[in-house]
Amino acid sequence: MAQATRPQSSVSLFATDGKPHPLQDTLMAVTVVLGALAFVSAMFDSLHLLSSWSGLVGILTGAYGQFISVTTRERFALILGLGASAFGFFLGMAHGGLFGGLLG
Repeated sequence: MAQATRPQSSVSLFATDGKPHPLQDTLMAVTVVLGALAFVSAMFDSLHLLSSWSGLVGILTGAYGQFISVTTRERFALILGLGASAFGFFLGMAHGGLFGGLLG
């Protein structure tokens, strides 16, 4: 019952183990922002460059964030960001791709 007598450490929104995780929190925030950007911009055909590139970078940052994540909260937000990034990336690719209209 040692855990019952342990004092409650400061509660953080992202670090459920009570330790700071600045790199993981930064990757999580970047992935969520890029995922939201890719998701919203994928709704417009003319923004395929923005949605495909932001989706691709969001997928890469989210994958690395998953690889080094420590807490469940980080993993949960990363999965949401990864899903939105993938959705935006795939629709951006369907609407014209990463270089659509720029090379020819």
